[in-house]
Amino acid sequence: MKCRLIIVFPLLTLSAAASAQTDARILSLPTQVVLGSERSENDIRLPLARDTVSGDRLQPQTAGANISEALQRVPGIVALNRQNYAQDLQISSRGFGARAQFGVRGVRLVQDGIPLTMPDGQGQPALFDLDSLQRIEVLRGPLAALYGNASGGIVQGFTGEAPFYPTLENRSAIGSDGLWRSRLRYGGQHGPLNIQANVSRLETDGYRDHSDTRRDLANLRLGWDIDDASSLTLLINSLDQPETQDPLGLTEEALREDRQQAVSNAYRFNTRKTVRHNQAGLNYQRRLANDDEITVMVYGGERYVQQYLAFPGSGEFAGGGVIQLDRTFGGGEIGWQRQSEAFGLPVELAAGLTYDYQGEDRLGFVNELGVKGALQRDEFNRVDGQDAYFITTWTLAPKWTMTAGLRHSQVEFESEDDYLSDGNDDSGSVLYEQTNPALGLSYQWTPALSVYAAVGQGFETPTAQELAYRPEGSGLNFALSPARSLNSEIGLKLRRERTSVSAAIFHTSVDDEIVTGPDQLVTERSTYANAAESTRKGFELALEQRFDHGVSAYAAYTYVQARFHRYNTGDGDLSGNDLPGVPNHSLFAELAWQPPGTGFITAIEAQGLSERYANDTNEDQAAGYAVFNWRAAYRHEVAGWAVEPFVRVDNLGDKEYIGSLIVNGPGGRFYEPALERNWLAGLSLQYQWR
Repeated sequence: MKCRLIIVFPLLTLSAAASAQTDARILSLPTQVVLGSERSENDIRLPLARDTVSGDRLQPQTAGANISEALQRVPGIVALNRQNYAQDLQISSRGFGARAQFGVRGVRLVQDGIPLTMPDGQGQPALFDLDSLQRIEVLRGPLAALYGNASGGIVQGFTGEAPFYPTLENRSAIGSDGLWRSRLRYGGQHGPLNIQANVSRLETDGYRDHSDTRRDLANLRLGWDIDDASSLTLLINSLDQPETQDPLGLTEEALREDRQQAVSNAYRFNTRKTVRHNQAGLNYQRRLANDDEITVMVYGGERYVQQYLAFPGSGEFAGGGVIQLDRTFGGGEIGWQRQSEAFGLPVELAAGLTYDYQGEDRLGFVNELGVKGALQRDEFNRVDGQDAYFITTWTLAPKWTMTAGLRHSQVEFESEDDYLSDGNDDSGSVLYEQTNPALGLSYQWTPALSVYAAVGQGFETPTAQELAYRPEGSGLNFALSPARSLNSEIGLKLRRERTSVSAAIFHTSVDDEIVTGPDQLVTERSTYANAAESTRKGFELALEQRFDHGVSAYAAYTYVQARFHRYNTGDGDLSGNDLPGVPNHSLFAELAWQPPGTGFITAIEAQGLSERYANDTNEDQAAGYAVFNWRAAYRHEVAGWAVEPFVRVDNLGDKEYIGSLIVNGPGGRFYEPALERNWLAGLSLQYQWR
C-alpha cells in the first residue's frame, strides 16, 4: 500500500546538570539554522568558515530571480546560472555538488529553519523567497557535517522582519532576450502579528533557442509574538513553472556553429519540463524559565514534475522518455538549547531529533516525438531520514573556544515496483547509516583577530534520481554506496571598523565518490557509480575595505585542487585526473561608490573562473574567462514614497564563454554557453503608510 500520510511523533527527553546561568549568550547554536547564524559580536570566535550576504548585495540591481547573483561573491562557492530554467542553477561548495546535472546536491538549502533540500540530498534553489530575504548565511567546512546528509556546505536564507509601518512595493525589470520580471510585496506589523507576502512572475524567451520560460512564485510569512518568551512562524511557498523549454547542452562542434542554437533532438522530442511545488512550514520557539529554549518545527508539501527527455525511452529497461513524478514530503524537528556553566566555565548545549520523509509516484512513458506514449515504468519510491544530534560550545579560557558535535543519520530508500508486465519485480530497499563527529577550536589572538582549526566527518547518499537507473536491467541501483568524507580546515578572521579579512586552508578526502557511470556516455540513461577515492584541497580568501567618501572594495578568491586519488574504470585508470566541473581558481571582485547623504550607488564587478574539465577523462574542457559588469541605482524618498530606478550591464566586453557544464553529458553535449553583453533596467516603487 502506498503511504500518503506523514505522521511525525518526535520525542525528546534530555537533562543537563548545570549549576548557574551565564550573564549573556556566548555563541548561538540554533537547531534548524546554521551554526552561529544569529548575528552576534562573538562571530569571530566561531571555528568555522561562514559568510553573510545582506542588504543591497542580496539583489545588486538584478532581476531578483536567481540566488546565484548573491552567492557568487562568497569564497568557496561556485554559483552558476545555466541560462536554462528547466534545470535550475548550479551551486557547489569546495567542489561538492559540481557534478549535479540538475538541481543542487552536496549542498544543503534551508530557509527560516525549513529545509529546501529533500531527505535524499537534492534541493531546488528556485524555492528561495529572494524577495523577502534579509540575509543569506553560507557555512562551509568540517562543522557543516553536523547538519546531516549531503552537507558539503549549507546555504540558509533568513526572511526579514516586516517593517513597523505597513508597506507596499512593486519592483519590475526588463532586459535582454525578452526578460521581464515583476513582484508585488506587502509587509507590516499589526499588533503581535508580523506579515510578509509577495507574488512574482518571470518570463523570458531565453538566450538560446527553445528556452521559453514562465515562472510564478507566491510566498507568505506570518510571525506571531505569542508572549515575551515564545513565538510562532508560519511559512507558505508556492511555485508554478509550466512547460519550460529545455535547449539541452551543446557539443563543441555545435558551439562553434551557433552558440544560441538548441540541439536538434530538443525540437524532435520537444524537450520541456513542468514543475508545481507547494510547501508549508511551522516553527515554534519558547524560552523556559530556567533559560532553556525549545524549538519545534514541522513542514510538508507536494511536488509535481513532468519532463520530456531527448529520446524515446521505448527499449527494454529504458524506463521511458517522459518522466512523471508526483511527490509528497514532510517532516519535523524538535530541539533543545541551554546556556549554562560547567566546571565554572560558560557552556552552551544544543540537541535534537529530526525526521524527514518523501514518497514519490514515478511513472515513465515513451516520448513519441513530444507526445506522451505507452507506459514504460510505474513505481512508488520512498525515502525516510532520521537524525539525532548534539552540539556544544565551551569557553575554555578567556581567549579559547571549543565547538564539538555529533550527528547520527539514517536514510532509507525503498521502492515498490508496480510495472510487472516486463516480467521483473524490481522492488527493494537499502539503508544508509552514518555517525559524524566534528570538532573545532578557536583562539582570539586580539579583540579583532582570531585563528581556528576544525576537523569533521561527513557523508552524502545518492539522490533518488541517481538511484533511478541500473547500469543493466531495470529498477533502482541499490549497489550505489554513499560517499564518505573527512574534512579539515585552519583559518583566521580579522574584523576592524573598516576592514574585514577571512582566510581558510582546507583539505578533504572522499571515499566512494559518486560519479556519472560510464554507461551514460553510450546510452541516454543517467547512471551513477562509485569512484574509489578523491581529494580536495585549497585556499579561500575574502577581503573587504571601506574608504572615505563612500568608496568600498571587496574581493573573494578561491583555489581548489580537486582530483581523483584512486579511480579505475573499464576505460582505464583515471587516478590523478581533476574532478570535472571544478575550477582551480575562481574570483569575484567589486569596487563600489555610494556618496554619503545621497541615494546613488554604482559599482564595477569582475568575475572569473579558470579552466574546467567537462568529463572524468579530462579530454574535454571549458576555457577560463574573466568578465566585467556595471550597475547603478538611485533611491529617492518623499512623503511616504520611495522611488528607485536601476540599471545593469553584464559582460561589458561582449565575451563569448561557457557559463556552466553538464558534467559527463551524453553524446559530448557538455556545454551551456553564457550570455554575451546583456542589459537590465528596472524600477522599484514603494509606499509606506505612516
